[in-house]
Amino acid sequence: MLRNSLLYLSRQQRVFNFIRGNGFARRMASRFVAGETIAAACDAAADLNAHGISATLDLLGESVTNEAEARDTGRQYLELLDEIHRRTLNCNVSVKLTALGQDIRDDVCIDVVSEILKRAEQYDSFVRLDMESSEYTQRTIDMFERELYSRYPKRVGIVLQSALRRTLDDVERAIGLGARVRLCKGAYKEPDAVAFPDKADVDRTYVQAMHRLMSRGYYPGLATHDEVIIKEAKRFARAEGIAPERFEFQMLYGVRRDLQEALVSEGWRVRVYIPFGTQWYPYLMRRLAERPANIAFMTGNIVKEALR
Repeated sequence: MLRNSLLYLSRQQRVFNFIRGNGFARRMASRFVAGETIAAACDAAADLNAHGISATLDLLGESVTNEAEARDTGRQYLELLDEIHRRTLNCNVSVKLTALGQDIRDDVCIDVVSEILKRAEQYDSFVRLDMESSEYTQRTIDMFERELYSRYPKRVGIVLQSALRRTLDDVERAIGLGARVRLCKGAYKEPDAVAFPDKADVDRTYVQAMHRLMSRGYYPGLATHDEVIIKEAKRFARAEGIAPERFEFQMLYGVRRDLQEALVSEGWRVRVYIPFGTQWYPYLMRRLAERPANIAFMTGNIVKEALR
């Protein structure tokens, strides 16, 4: 019931209009979303950079319904890369293929993403392809391998989710390619046939994939706020002689800022994923709907910081 209610609210334009104009709601959202403009997003990245933390910027928005929308989103990413370069930020970008035309036609999506990758190459930057729900996993990997990585191997990477049963095989394939991987647990509620229903299995797969990527992968991003897993990553790195510059920890904007700063102070690399854009309300509602436990996760992390 809660999930359905959140999804319903995410589609209500009147609610969005009210929330967007509500000062308290905007302040709450600003904890996790860095404003609506490129300038605001880059300001957030600059602040993180000043604390020794790198950043990834993600323009909010998912599946678009026509080519014009896809190309407009691509144009905004070009402007974003221009601004990152102009301000010499330690920052790259993440994109969702559904926001760039994947649900319209593959050739449209490939064309739009290729333009973004060309600009990233011009600036010696990097683009991460976000992974969405499991129905897109194979399509995203196919487009990554066949159309994008083959032409821009140093400019594009992918995300793999330990919640999916297939992920250890995907990790091995990525290692064989020499591709950069962001490893996360996965926020989507998936069918048991394709994903592990039990958290213990998700965590176990994450650690197995993490060990492989740290040992044999090319600069993996370990995206987690799980302190047990972070402790294991540090232990494994020291035991195996894996230098801190061979991988990085990745976290969400506004979540466990105390932990981010502690890792940096210990000499580990940290990157923060910063979402921004006008679609922050539906973004937050859909993320909560996909896994309502995220409500407790976000609230709990705010409380943890307050108590430290």
